[in-house]
Amino acid sequence: MTFNEKYKDNALLIKTFNFALNIINFTSELQEQKKFVITNQLLKSGTSIGANSKESQNAESKADFIHKLKIAIKEADETEYWLFLCDAHREYPNCTGLLNDLSEILKILNKIISTSKRN
Repeated sequence: MTFNEKYKDNALLIKTFNFALNIINFTSELQEQKKFVITNQLLKSGTSIGANSKESQNAESKADFIHKLKIAIKEADETEYWLFLCDAHREYPNCTGLLNDLSEILKILNKIISTSKRN
């Protein structure tokens, strides 16, 4: 069974997993261009969004669930920063698609957190 099959009913996990795969591909491109500092930072933060979202699924309480998703948002914000740097620099590959995907992930995370706080 694949990740996408196992979590097909969880849009957040599917989107963050696929985003992480795309980050891996993008950072592989950066590594080939010897952009090591950005590569390392982006790889860590970009894959951490999904890891923290996945970890939230086994939270011990609602507060713990929200906390883990807030960590995912922090990682997403850091990822957005690195992607904005890449986007602003003319020698870096195009990352518009990643920025669009990340914007959608941030909306989902924020909506889940605001809904969870109300319940």
